[in-house]
Amino acid sequence: MEGGIHPAGASAFRDCFSLAWKNPYVLRLAFSAGIGGLLFGYDTGVISGALLYIRDDFDSVDKETVLQESIVSMAVAGAIIGAAIGGWMNDRYGRRSAILVADFLFFIGAVIMAAAQNPATLIVGRVFVGLGVGMASMTSPLYISEASPAKIRGALVSTNGFLITGGQFLSYLINLAFTKAPGTWRWMLGVAGIPALVQFILMILLPESPRWLFRKGREEEAKAILRKIYPAHEVETEIQDLKESIEKEIEEEGSSEKINFIKLWKTKTVKRGLIAGVGLQVFQQFVGINTVMYYSPTIVQLAGFASNQTALLLSLVTAGLNALGSIVSIYFIDRTGRKKLLIISLIGVILSLGLLSAVFHETTSHSSQVSLAETSHFANYTCPDYSLAKDDATWDCMKCLKASSPDCGFCASPANKLYPGACLISNDTVKHLCHGEDRLWYTRGCPSKYGWLALIGLALYIIFFSPGMGTVPWIVNSEIYPLRFRGVCGGIAATANWVSNLIVAQSFLSLTQSIGTSWTFLIFGGISVVALFFVIIYVPETKGLPIEEVEKMLEMRALQFRFWEKRTRTDSLQKNQAV
Repeated sequence: MEGGIHPAGASAFRDCFSLAWKNPYVLRLAFSAGIGGLLFGYDTGVISGALLYIRDDFDSVDKETVLQESIVSMAVAGAIIGAAIGGWMNDRYGRRSAILVADFLFFIGAVIMAAAQNPATLIVGRVFVGLGVGMASMTSPLYISEASPAKIRGALVSTNGFLITGGQFLSYLINLAFTKAPGTWRWMLGVAGIPALVQFILMILLPESPRWLFRKGREEEAKAILRKIYPAHEVETEIQDLKESIEKEIEEEGSSEKINFIKLWKTKTVKRGLIAGVGLQVFQQFVGINTVMYYSPTIVQLAGFASNQTALLLSLVTAGLNALGSIVSIYFIDRTGRKKLLIISLIGVILSLGLLSAVFHETTSHSSQVSLAETSHFANYTCPDYSLAKDDATWDCMKCLKASSPDCGFCASPANKLYPGACLISNDTVKHLCHGEDRLWYTRGCPSKYGWLALIGLALYIIFFSPGMGTVPWIVNSEIYPLRFRGVCGGIAATANWVSNLIVAQSFLSLTQSIGTSWTFLIFGGISVVALFFVIIYVPETKGLPIEEVEKMLEMRALQFRFWEKRTRTDSLQKNQAV
């Protein structure tokens, strides 16, 4: 079978770098396709920083939370369509062609965003970028999986996850680089077109997926590629296994082109694969990761750090930890296994979200008081709601920021940001007056002595999320479906991911305004508990199984509650052979 059975003690991480030294062609395929992950990550990260400056340029965006959420989430809406079209395009025209189309759309979107003169044009550019990201998000891991030897497949598909997090880290660096440049956010969003152009050129020079070529009857082309991927002593066995697998599929379906969606759901192996794959993609979003990535600087400001530059710099730390976690995943994915990594990841995520919820509860319930003396110092700019309040002695920073006729901000005490400050009208004039007296100006969060605890909570969340829930859902979805349904099922799972992403991105800021940041993180924590039980019950272990064996494993799938028990690849294959 594909790659044979490999000793359980072998390190796929070591094998991956050994193979890269002996056969750099495989690594070239993986990293070229993985740039699609870089695009995904860059777009996720860059909008979080750019949004801070878009709000400064467009008053309508600054005043309307819904417009902020739309700028973020319209890319996600485009990605839903892109992922759905991508599934069909992958099966019809091939993995390589889908990646080329994704790059073209992403490049066009980046140009439109950089040139946008109003929020509406910016949103159009975000939709184009989303279409490209959606296609790339499900195609890149699929292409890598189908061009990888079995023993290092998990490690190579993890490079896609590494490039997603690497793209997020790069976006924060670029955000910081352009904070002082004219046009700030235009540069941040426009630079995104460069990796899309690079991947377009690289993919033109690379071949189509060998499995897709076999499926389309282009056997000689497929054999030529497989001979470049596999060692000489393995290649003929791989060719024969792949040929038998596809012949069996065509015999079962009666046609290599037609896919019956009713039969797809009625097929036990596909149904079980879809439940596990789609479920993982949905929970990946509903445990809150992209609220952290999309709104990371905003969350940092909610924790009490007023400056845009400070918020971006501290967010860079979370992006760096995310990238580091994906490297950890490459090392452990084929050693520890997919399922165990998911469970450890979710336990850590639950604890981290609990800490974040507690910290934000303390931050909001113990914010700095509003001082009548401090406010009178800026007599002409006093917040109207505060002036009219009969209980002004009970006003604190949080109550000041919730004033809405007009919006108000909190100018901290020059002696200590935790001392009582002034509640003033929120506009650029007042902001500059406040800064002119060496005071901090708050409009999205309040000064707090617990701010650093919030950063620790964010860091822990990323450290636990990234190696498990960050990368494993994409790996499982690239290997769990039968070849004849892989493009369509992968598209369904990616679409589910983006729909979930849209729901979370479109609702996060509104949730924090209506029920508070603390309760919002608590909701994510509750969903993470549900996700943990889902993984234990429904997600199979695919570690070390050749792709052709995964289908057999799903056929005899039994619930494995004792996930900690070590099972060798030989054990898994023997159970499949028994069936």
